[in-house]
Parts: sequence; C-alpha cells; structure tokens
Amino acid sequence: MNPVLVEVLRGSLVESQHRGAFCVVDAQGDVVLSMGDIESPVYPRSSVKAMQAVVMMESGAADAFNFTDEEIALACSSHGGEVQHIGMVQSMLNKMGLTKDLIKCGPSWPMNIEAGRHLAMEGESPNVLHNCCSGKHAGFLAHLKHNKINPVGYTEPDHALQKEIKAVIEDLCEVDLDIAPLGIDGCAIPTWAIPLKNLALGFSKFAKNEGRVSKKRAAVMQRITKAIFSAPFMVAGTDRYCTRMMQAFPERVFAKVGAEGVFTSFLPEKGYGIAVKCDDGTYRGAEIILSAVLVKLGVFSPEDFIKAGVGDLLELPITNRNGKLVGVARPAF
Repeated sequence: MNPVLVEVLRGSLVESQHRGAFCVVDAQGDVVLSMGDIESPVYPRSSVKAMQAVVMMESGAADAFNFTDEEIALACSSHGGEVQHIGMVQSMLNKMGLTKDLIKCGPSWPMNIEAGRHLAMEGESPNVLHNCCSGKHAGFLAHLKHNKINPVGYTEPDHALQKEIKAVIEDLCEVDLDIAPLGIDGCAIPTWAIPLKNLALGFSKFAKNEGRVSKKRAAVMQRITKAIFSAPFMVAGTDRYCTRMMQAFPERVFAKVGAEGVFTSFLPEKGYGIAVKCDDGTYRGAEIILSAVLVKLGVFSPEDFIKAGVGDLLELPITNRNGKLVGVARPAF
C-alpha cells in the first residue's frame, strides 16, 4: 500500500487522507527522490500531452500553419473551455481551413465553472471545442493535414498518428508499450500505462537533454517548453493549478495535470522530471503532493509559495459555507 502523503484536518482531527506515490529523476536518468510504488504502471492520461505534441512539431505542421506559442501551448493543454481557449482552438482550425466537425474528442461542458454557467445562461449546449482536449486534437489534425494522412479513425490505436505518438512516448520514457496495459482516454485516444519512474524519466529529458534524444527532437521539446512557459494560461486556465504554478514561478517549473490524480512536472534549472499519482484519483491530493515534492527537493520553500500568492497550492485551507476557516489539507511527508 502506498504511504499517506496528504492529510486533511478538520480542527485538530485528521478527517481523511490521500495515499500516493511520486518519483523524481535527474538528467542522468537516476532516481533522486521517491516514495511509494514507482514501478507499477499507471495511465498517464492528459499528463503526457507535451509528449504527444512532439509529433506535430517534428513533422513541421506547426510551422506550416504558422501556429503561435499560444496555439502550441493549447495543443498541450487541458484547457478550461474559457472564451480565450475556444477562440484559440478556432484560430487553429481557421489556419488549417478545417471545421470543428473533424475533431473527435466528443463534446463536454467546460472545466471552468463560470464558462459552463455562461453557456447554460445563453441556452447553449457544449460542443467539441469546449472539451478540455480540443486543443490537442486540433494539433493532431494539423499533423494529419500537413502530412496528407487520412484523418478517418485518427483516435484508434492502429492509426498512423497514434503509432507515431506511441513511438515518441516509448523513446522518451524508455518503455515497450506493446506489453503495456492499453486503455481509452476520456477524449477517445489510446492511453498506455507507464510506471511513474519512466514518466519522470521522460520529463527529465524535457528539463535537460544531455544527449539522450536526437538534436532535432531536443530542439522541438525546447520549443514546446518555450511555448508553454510563455502562455501558461492556455495550458489550463483561471484558478487552475498548472496555470497558477507556472505563472507564480515563471520558467522554473512545468506542471501538467492528468485525470485520476496524475501529475507530471519538470524543472529546467535542476534537470529533474517528476511524476505523481494520488491513489484516490483526486486533484486536491495530487496537487498538494507535487507542491510538497518541490519543497522537499529544496526548489521552493513554503515561504516562496506564500510570497508568490499560491500558498494554498501547498496547504489548502478548508472553509465552511460562511467562509470560516475550519481545517487544512497539507503534506504528510
């Protein structure tokens, strides 16, 4: 059983706990810090979108359609479906001369509550652009159109696009996905289960290459990093952990959420890659674990979080309906 990494107090009593695991890998590929089971495979879900975007970038599709840094960042996002996000996805489609009908992630209500309320007040239903993965799918279509690949069935594991994505993930994470558990993600594409150790290894290559990938791939990964760091709002949105963390500590930490309590991160200054899994699948637990790992590594102090205005990302206040402080969710390691 994985250790308790987060405890939730109401008053002085521990009311609930979050168990989980994390792994930190350095630029030499060595584990420098870990807790819990880092060898068993977990579905990374949306936490690997930056890796999936490598295919679009390497093919030259982003340049062919003159994608901006904001659009490249959106291709790596789990966006909130806010006006800025929807407009940017539409901009990508316009540049390609395509319509939203080709996006096959399925419609969903925006992750941002206010954006969803606005839709409902207008009497509108959500479409595929509101799906948090629509930017990623627009990036997929860019690759397919630029390389004249038939988009029919592009979400299927045996489609040429997904085979290319699989190969990139295998290269970066140094895994054989032919023997890995295969699931279908919420946006219809395949997701292969990968151990936290290998996920962290893959993102350590984003942090610092050290000759571990080709020069072309390293340059593409650096460009993706630059785009994300220049447009963190596009990666998530208002009041979202990923955006707030990257805005609070510009160009020092990459953070990307995945469903069911998975987070990935990398630290360019240290050359570290990080992977986190909260066993109960909650964002709350995973976010606090990742923040605590950054403190444990000595990258940031609790005071740094407070000074940057994101103290709640490390210790989350629990309030009642009257706004009174009644407890806290905090690291337990």
